[in-house]
Amino acid sequence: MKMIGKHFVSKRVITYEVFSFLFIILIIWLDEILDIPSLFLGAKPTPINWKEALFESVIICIFGMAIIYMTVKLFRKMKYLEGILPICASCKKIRDDKGSWHQIEGYVRDRSEAEFSHGICPECAEKLYPEFNPYKKK
Repeated sequence: MKMIGKHFVSKRVITYEVFSFLFIILIIWLDEILDIPSLFLGAKPTPINWKEALFESVIICIFGMAIIYMTVKLFRKMKYLEGILPICASCKKIRDDKGSWHQIEGYVRDRSEAEFSHGICPECAEKLYPEFNPYKKK
């Protein structure tokens, strides 16, 4: 399975946003020039209102820039873990790039926004604490 990089995804999302806003502006101008409701729906023809189309285009540009700015900020804040993580088959520690081994919780917490909460799964509870297992079927 091929991993997709953070920068590739963020650039693609931002590109889609830019083209979407440009497409909306194009529709506004096409509606003004071609009078789409009159052309396709048989509505009364209306005169071209350049000021209204320009005002709507400017407002959409302002909102578009604000949304794209927020998207860029979100992508900068996001942290990714990618690639192959060497993990011990026994204790589940992860080896970093320098060859040091770290508990999986600390490794993930230091490189992402994830926090951990510990519990015990039913299989381990049965194996480790058979007399106190709350999951045990009665």
